[in-house]
Amino acid sequence: MGWVWAVGGVVLLGAGFLVAAVPRLRATALERRTEWSAARAGIATAAVSRDACAGRVPEAEALLARAEAITAGRGGATAAREAAGLAHRADLLWREAGHG
Repeated sequence: MGWVWAVGGVVLLGAGFLVAAVPRLRATALERRTEWSAARAGIATAAVSRDACAGRVPEAEALLARAEAITAGRGGATAAREAAGLAHRADLLWREAGHG
């Protein structure tokens, strides 16, 4: 009968771990999806600015290419934030070139 208590303790310990881990894992997955969505939107915005710009802006093109390469490689939320930042900077450069 002592083994029943041991099995019960292991089950209780496992349940406690799952109760703590599952919400954290879900939050991490949601953050990752949100960051990648923002990165893809930033890249799309930069592409629109590129298409609207009359001239070439090599620095912006390089930034957008890096953002797209990061996106192709996937990764976590940090990689998505980096891709979004690069796309945003490229977008700003094209907007400045279009108004200048």
